[in-house]
Order: sequence, then structure tokens, then C-alpha cells
Amino acid sequence: MNQTKEASAQLLGTAPIGKLLVQYSIPAIIASVATSVYNIVDSIFIGQGVGPMAIAGLAITFPLMNLVIGFCTLVAVGACTISSIFLGQKNVERATETVNIAMVLCLAHALVFGGLTYIFLDPILRLFGATDATISYASEFTKVILIGTPISYVFLGLNNIMRATGYPRKAMMSALLSVGVNIILAPIFIYKLHWGIAGAAGATIIGQTVAFIWVLHHFFSKKSFVHFNFKAGFWNLDVVKRIYSIGLSPFLMNATACFVVVFLNKSLLSVAGNLGDIAVGAYGILNRTTMFFVMIVFGVTQGMQPILGYNFGARNWARVKRTLYKGIWLGFGITAVGWILTQTIPDQISALFTKDAQMIDIARRAYHIYFIIYPVVGVQIVIQNYFQSIGKPLWSIFLSLTRQLLYLVPLLYFLPKILGIDGVWYSMVDSDGLAFITAIIVLIFSTRHHNKEFKNNDTTPAIAPKA
Repeated sequence: MNQTKEASAQLLGTAPIGKLLVQYSIPAIIASVATSVYNIVDSIFIGQGVGPMAIAGLAITFPLMNLVIGFCTLVAVGACTISSIFLGQKNVERATETVNIAMVLCLAHALVFGGLTYIFLDPILRLFGATDATISYASEFTKVILIGTPISYVFLGLNNIMRATGYPRKAMMSALLSVGVNIILAPIFIYKLHWGIAGAAGATIIGQTVAFIWVLHHFFSKKSFVHFNFKAGFWNLDVVKRIYSIGLSPFLMNATACFVVVFLNKSLLSVAGNLGDIAVGAYGILNRTTMFFVMIVFGVTQGMQPILGYNFGARNWARVKRTLYKGIWLGFGITAVGWILTQTIPDQISALFTKDAQMIDIARRAYHIYFIIYPVVGVQIVIQNYFQSIGKPLWSIFLSLTRQLLYLVPLLYFLPKILGIDGVWYSMVDSDGLAFITAIIVLIFSTRHHNKEFKNNDTTPAIAPKA
């Protein structure tokens, strides 16, 4: 069985790129879409079943949820990239050790971050923009999510590694299990049992618990090509450093997104006057919509990751480039669909989440402005994750920080003062455009460098090289 799976992993270096992208990306896209759908469904149930202030309260939790995800992806992305590169070097023992270490780090992050955040939750939510009208909703939802972080972190962390080590369909199934349970339980908890927004969070955690059991079963099974092996050890400082160096990019992306969303929420509360909470709720609708398409692009990049990591580790530069270029076109096409839909049926999309006419009006304006250049967002995401997948964390971090901090924060400071609520939406558009241009420039210089580096088809192993 292991020889069969090893041969399957080696196909990453020989099979047609298009076929591999279908094999790895389709399950990842399905899993990502499913995750996005249950976030949307949760928001719909909350907005329709609890009310517009609950939607606003949920929007207040977005920054904190970004941090929650960030501390998980710090381990998950780094570990799945390292394991792919090890497999490209035919080093199954080190890939196995990486799985053991990832589980330990996921549990440690969940206990430390989840525990501290739970203790100081209400002051944090006030800092993030919660008002007297929204803090009870935000607090109820977040407390349940934080209690479940040990399960969530291990599930998400190991599920990424499952996909990277040759099991994309099983990784898809675990995500679908989580989503399916959540979608079944959420309306029961909200409408039948009247548990409100806390019921939506509880349904999420129960769904992830079912998927957690599925993932653990996979990694405890010796039939799995890469699985838990207590003899391999649960700590290696060199591997831990590599995990953190690569995982630092998505972590910083989520951490800076947390900071930016706080800044954005406060800008909306400041310029919208009495409609501040309604405007924050409208942003929550916009955020759920844009994340739907972003998650599909992430599915593509997750499918690309094992192909890129394996071939970069095997020094097969031609296959790395072909994978990247195909991914760029896919990213552009996916976000182009988002642009078409939000420009043609914005009110119908908003009406899924709320019946509040003022919130729908604000969301309509936000859709028309923010999605103006949305197709290039998919390209920028693919390029950023490309650097992450080949073990070039510094470039990925740079691209993330330029969009969030160098461009968006200054624009959010100045434009709302001039244009009011519209200034918030235009700040997001301008920062996306500038981030796209920056990503293209960095990619051109990086590609020229690698063309020279791999010109002689050097076969020397390259493990998580520095940017």
C-alpha cells in the first residue's frame, strides 16, 4: 500500500499539469466552497432568524476570527508545504515527523490563544468596534468558537497535510462532513431550540468535531502513506522553524486583516453616524460575498500547493512555471464571475442575509464600488500563495503586508474623510489594484531569477529556501 501511495506521490513530478490540477484542485475547491457556503448559510440563518443587529455583531467578530484562523494557518500551511517538499525529496520519514509536530503545535496554539482570548473577550470586542447594540451577539458567538479551538485547529491543520500528502479527496470529504453537519444543525439550534447566534456557533463546532474524528482516523491508520509514528518524534527545532517561516505569511495576512477590519469597522461607525451599526452589517454581507469567491481561489491554490512544492523540491522548474500560469488564469476567471454577479444582482444577494432596506441600500453601493476591479484579486492571491508553496515565505509576506498595511490602512485613513462611506469602499478597491501591480512586478523579477538558477537543471535538493 505504501509503495502504491509513494508511486502516486511521484506522479506529482510526471503527470500532466492540467490533470493534476483537476485531481488536486477540484476536491480542494469543493471543500473551500463548502466551508464558504456554511459561513454564508450561518450568516443567512443569523440575519433572518435573529435580526440585523446580529449580522452587525457577527461582522464585529470577523477581525477576531481572522486571528483565530491565523494562529491555525501559521502551523497548517507551513506543515503542508514542508511535507510536500520532503516528499519531493523522497524523504517520507521527515514528512511523517512533520505530521507529528504539526499536531503538537496546533494544540499548543489553540490552548494558549483560545484561553487568553476567552478571558479578555469583551474588552477585545469593544476594541474591535462592538457597541451596546452588538456586543452581546458578538460575545455569544465568539465564546463558543473559542471553546472549540483545540478541535478546530487539529482538524484544519491535519486536513491541509492530508491533502498535501496525496489524499485530496479524503481532505474534501472531511470538509464536507463538517459543513453538512453544520447546515443540518444550525437551523435546528436557531429556529427550533431558539439558541440564537450561539446556536450557529455550536453547530459549527459540532460539525468540525465530526470531521476531526475522520481526520484523526486517517492519520492513525498505518494504511495511510504518511501517518502518525511515535518513533519519529514530536519535536524537531529545525522543522518547527521551517513550519513557522513558511506559515508566517498566511498568519501575517490574517493578523493584518484583523487590524484592517478593526480600522474599517471604526471608519464605518465614524462616518455613517446613526447608521453605523447598519453600515457594519452591510460590510459583513460584502465580506461574506467576497470571501465566497476568494475561498474558491484558495481551493485552486491548495490544489497547486503539492504540485508546486513537490516539483520545486525536485528542481523541476518547467513544471513549476506551468502550474503557476494555469493557476493565474483560473484565479482570474473565478473572481471575474464574482464581478459579474455583484454588478448585476446585488440586491438579490443582500436579500439572502437581511430584510433591512437600509442595509441592502448600503450593501448595493458597496458592491458596485468594491468589485470594480475584482477579477485581478484572484491573480494576486494565486501569486502570493505561489511564493508560499515553493518555500519563499518572505516574498509572500511582503505581498500580504503591502496590500493590507502599506496601501489599505493609509487609504482608509484619508478617503473616508473626503468621501464618507464611499471612501471606505474606494480604499479597498485602490489597495487591491496597487497590490495586483506589486505582485506582477515581484513575480517578473522572481521568475527571471529562477530561470537563471535552474538553467542547468541542478538536482541539488532545496528545502524551504529563503526568499
